[in-house]
Amino acid sequence: MDREVLDRWCERGILGLVLAIMVSMPLAFGGRPQIPAGSWLDPWLLDPFLLAQWLLLPLLMLWVVRLWANPRFKQWWPPVGWLVLAFLGYAMVRWRTAEIEYVARLEVLQVLVYTLVFFAVITHLHRQETTQIILFTLIGVAALTSFYALYQFVTGSDRVWYVQKPYPHRGAGTYICPNHLAGFLEMLLPLGITAALMGRHQPHTKILLGYAALVILAGITVTVSRGSWISTLLVLGLLFAVLTSQRAYRIPAVVIILLLVGAAVVILPRSETFQTRVRQLFIYGRLDDDARFTLWRPAVRIWGDHLLWGGGPGHFDHYFRIYRPEEIQASADHVHNDFLNLGADWGVAGFLLVAAVWGVTAWGAAKTWRFVRQPSSDIGGRQTSTRFGLLLGATLGLAAIAFHSVVDFNMYIPANALLMVWLLAVVNCQLRFATERHWVSLGWLHKLPASALLLAAVGAIGWQSTRHAGENYWRARAALIADPATPAKARDLERALAWEPANDETAGWLGEVHRLLSEDRGSDYVEQARQAIHWFDAARHLNPLEARWELGRGWCLDWIDGEAESSPAFSRGEELDPNGYFTMNQIGLHYMQTRDYAAAQPWFERSAALYWLDNPVARSYLDIIERNLLRAATNAPGGVFEPGVRR
Repeated sequence: MDREVLDRWCERGILGLVLAIMVSMPLAFGGRPQIPAGSWLDPWLLDPFLLAQWLLLPLLMLWVVRLWANPRFKQWWPPVGWLVLAFLGYAMVRWRTAEIEYVARLEVLQVLVYTLVFFAVITHLHRQETTQIILFTLIGVAALTSFYALYQFVTGSDRVWYVQKPYPHRGAGTYICPNHLAGFLEMLLPLGITAALMGRHQPHTKILLGYAALVILAGITVTVSRGSWISTLLVLGLLFAVLTSQRAYRIPAVVIILLLVGAAVVILPRSETFQTRVRQLFIYGRLDDDARFTLWRPAVRIWGDHLLWGGGPGHFDHYFRIYRPEEIQASADHVHNDFLNLGADWGVAGFLLVAAVWGVTAWGAAKTWRFVRQPSSDIGGRQTSTRFGLLLGATLGLAAIAFHSVVDFNMYIPANALLMVWLLAVVNCQLRFATERHWVSLGWLHKLPASALLLAAVGAIGWQSTRHAGENYWRARAALIADPATPAKARDLERALAWEPANDETAGWLGEVHRLLSEDRGSDYVEQARQAIHWFDAARHLNPLEARWELGRGWCLDWIDGEAESSPAFSRGEELDPNGYFTMNQIGLHYMQTRDYAAAQPWFERSAALYWLDNPVARSYLDIIERNLLRAATNAPGGVFEPGVRR
């Protein structure tokens, strides 16, 4: 095959695979793992991000082939490339030094995928034609997803594909959380508008782009995401300020503004959902932050205690329990502020590296601006309008997600992170219109190490994704077994551990299965308890920040070795989660096992004070304790332990 033909087909293959990655992630719940719902398909659909990893493998192979197929291969390497590589190197170091290796490894794997996609775009897909193909495809996906969100909003549907979502009166499209769909849409809205107004396209294409932009705006509206509403308004204000400063676009910009304002005046006052959401901004005279500000406090403390290097990649939720405010009893997951989350996980070093990436990108956009923008009389010219629109739209898309990230965690949603990475690549690719300095011709001395690194990435991602797929499959199989304590569930979890022995959640879950089997007090309950302790110890070794493994171990020690052995485990559990109602309940139940009702009482009282609404364990055992203490005080007969509510 002719080398030029091979090179062209490799480029097309890379384009197709990048499109497949960027389209599949928003359609598959944003790339976020889902809990099995009972279908035989669930074990295979548990983690959509595996699909992105598998699609990346042939992309990297085509990359290597193209390096050698084109003897005059030139690499676009903007200054930001060194900073992206520096952060990847820092991420690798933090993975090897993190407290919880498995959590850090998965987080760094995502960083690696995003880095490779970034370099794939600036290396192979920087041409105007390929950029337009990706742009039109993403705008089409955003419009279709917005239609789905409109359907959910109008009908009150609580389903995303086959999965139930917890937001029945908000449009989530193909995401589970409406806020994250809004983050995806707000990044593409400026590009849709600038492509329709400035792009060098046929009239019917511009009409379709304008229509898609209106649908995307409607999709943002029905997500009922207040953070996205504010960030979208800010970005639209910036966009129209730029457009009205240019004579050629002044009239279209004013017309669009009037249409949007008119639609808002007519439609929004008639929408009860919109009015309710606006009223919820302020409750009792103060801003209603949905507990976001409360979550920020432990993030600041974690960052302060791990100032330079951070707690570790993906570690915020694990450290959170130590710093948990009393008002938050659920798992935090993320900070609901990407900047604080970045600092808590990666420290000042990681924060400064990411800030440098954004800063150099902004510098490049400013430098490129005057080369792609013509004076007002020429702004519609054939040679510059598309470039200017692409630069303006991509820059404002990045601004939108930056504004929204103050109150949400969009950067931890793979589909949104990939879109942000593509926007960063697009902006940095536009720098080539301002300077030729950053083109690098690759000889064989450059191609050899580049090929070795790409093939190493193929091996690492292939090996890790295979392990993770096997682990996910057997964990999902175990989750589909309704009975929480069966030998079949234990066997599935052991198979999951065989695929991935570093996941403390699997080891701890297996320990819990054996603990429940021991709780039945069968003939082998002591052996089951010892098995449970073995797996809880394994989980503690893999994740020393998790209170549940200490508490489970303590319960089993209560049954076979007595209080003297179990007390240190419960004390350690309290240190790891001092404000958790579940932890207080577990310690209270420990004292109930030893018939020390007076000691159990303050723990259940503390649990009830932390979380009263749905806490039957604390309420039931407080009643039992009160009756037992009353009988003991009056010397009444029958002062026996009553089992109450089983944990």
